[in-house]
Amino acid sequence: MHSHAHGVRDHGSHAGHSHPVLEPSVLGWAMIATLGLVVAEIFGGVLGRSVALLNDAVHNLSDVPALGISYLAMRWAQRPADDEKTYGYHRAGILAAFTNATVLVLLSLWLGYEAVERFRSPVNVVESWMIWTSLAALAVNGGITLALVRGRGDLNLRSILVHNFGDALSNIAIIGGAIIIHMTGLRWIDPLLGVAIGLLVLWSSIGILRQSSHILLEGRPQGMSVEDVARAVLTVPGVQEVHDVHIWSLGDAHNALSLHARIPDMHLDECERILSDIQEKVADKFGIGHTTVQLERAGLPAQSGYVMPEPFKKVESV
Repeated sequence: MHSHAHGVRDHGSHAGHSHPVLEPSVLGWAMIATLGLVVAEIFGGVLGRSVALLNDAVHNLSDVPALGISYLAMRWAQRPADDEKTYGYHRAGILAAFTNATVLVLLSLWLGYEAVERFRSPVNVVESWMIWTSLAALAVNGGITLALVRGRGDLNLRSILVHNFGDALSNIAIIGGAIIIHMTGLRWIDPLLGVAIGLLVLWSSIGILRQSSHILLEGRPQGMSVEDVARAVLTVPGVQEVHDVHIWSLGDAHNALSLHARIPDMHLDECERILSDIQEKVADKFGIGHTTVQLERAGLPAQSGYVMPEPFKKVESV
């Protein structure tokens, strides 16, 4: 913790989180395996003339940003801030996710257009390429899931496991579609699967875009209410009013808070106690690890703009 003048206190340590017993190298190998799978599916899609396989390649490509974010988070979690990046490097993965998701949206729209064109002009697919490539993809996705299962308690890694489950469903759908095409000769099955997988990629990518842009625009962390945080700070003995509250995310599971708190005129030792109590309260209840508090003497006119129409004040019991 670092003390600043004018009653400002900055708490630079982060609230404790339970980390999975998982080496970052596992995520690195998972990224390499996924990229290899994407290349294999592109070749399989081109040689087998299957738009479903090409769309599934893009679907698997959408796993790479999630794996990359988790890899960077694990590699850089303890990397100290410096005079260039005073908040650290948590947002590098978020920026990469935003860029990759933008590319994936464009790719899914293009492949969706290709799938619609296939409805108009059906093409004979090579079912064997679809089946064997999808079986290989199913094996890779299953292997990644088994490798990451130890980290299922971590929200980031759990989202990857869920995504891999969706990948496996796509692989099974393509295998089933290839068998149906082989038995019935219905060539429109392949573009139908392509459209379905393309929509899944689009939905996943838009979700990543929404979340990453929210963080890059200093948005409030998901599931956290400004009012709830302010009300919690008001329960700290000595705090009479809270205003100018700002909460934002530095990256995954790294949240920051700044606020102004009005307190009675008191000795500096008491001010220190109030600052520590506020930091402990928001860290324990909300997982906010970086807190900056400016203390103001109660009774002075407010000089800063409010997040809320009225500042939060402690209600006196009658």
